Amino acid sequence: MVDPVWTEASVVTWSQLLLDSYHRWTTRQLLPRDGTPVEQARRLFSASFVVVSHGTEADPVLNYGNEVALTLWEMTWEQFVRTPSRRTAEPAHQAERADLLRVVEERGYWDQYRGIRISASGRRFVVEQATVWNVVDMEGQRVGQAAAFSHWTMLPVQR
Repeated sequence: MVDPVWTEASVVTWSQLLLDSYHRWTTRQLLPRDGTPVEQARRLFSASFVVVSHGTEADPVLNYGNEVALTLWEMTWEQFVRTPSRRTAEPAHQAERADLLRVVEERGYWDQYRGIRISASGRRFVVEQATVWNVVDMEGQRVGQAAAFSHWTMLPVQR
């Protein structure tokens, strides 16, 4: 049997950066911080809300998606973490998404974001009340960006 992805050392470490960075920018906790880092990684992966992130590449690639995110975007972990982040939005919405990420890079985070996203199969949905934040390492250097949200609405299939 293969160990769950959230038990991998790199995912546990990244989960801690996601949680620490969220608190740094918002002064709120994304989820309770009791227990070991592995227990926190498990809770983050199985949370009832979406958590996604990407790195700082020139064309950022997704590097984390919890169970709800994987289901919403209709991908496996392996597919998700090879996907350029921009592909989570349709081409018509990519400029608006890029503008948001620039604002977050400058300010640290943005609350109450709303935007249209698209799954791997082409299903469109509106993300509402999302928080988007910079992920920083222990030295305070930006190593990625993340988003969390609980509210989304599936849009009708376009014909």
